Amino acid sequence: MADSQSYVRAKAFRRQMTPPEARLWERLRAGRLNRLKFRRQHPVGPFILDFFHAETQLAIEVDGGMHNSEAQIDHDRRRTAWLGERGIKVVRLRAEDVRDRLDAVIDFILGVIRDRRATGEIASPPPGR
Repeated sequence: MADSQSYVRAKAFRRQMTPPEARLWERLRAGRLNRLKFRRQHPVGPFILDFFHAETQLAIEVDGGMHNSEAQIDHDRRRTAWLGERGIKVVRLRAEDVRDRLDAVIDFILGVIRDRRATGEIASPPPGR
């Protein structure tokens, strides 16, 4: 469960989405992608996920250039592990791919969701969520 500060930060992040995040959100929002429901800037514990598909416990992160630094790579690794321990699969997308190859990115996301449904990798949300 997210703390109250995470909800405040998430609300601010929704107003400050990067151009690639905004571009992807236009395709994901309001069930536009096969009627799938996604949340944007969704708080989970101490973290805020760029996008979240609750049914399959799938987090989608759009990573820009800042994610190439050693410190950020280490942070992302710890964050992914923490989320994984709670049954959430994290998929990282390069911002350039969202910008330049959006249709391929959408196909990839649909494939991950299809695979999670087919293999039963869908975890129940932890208590209190």
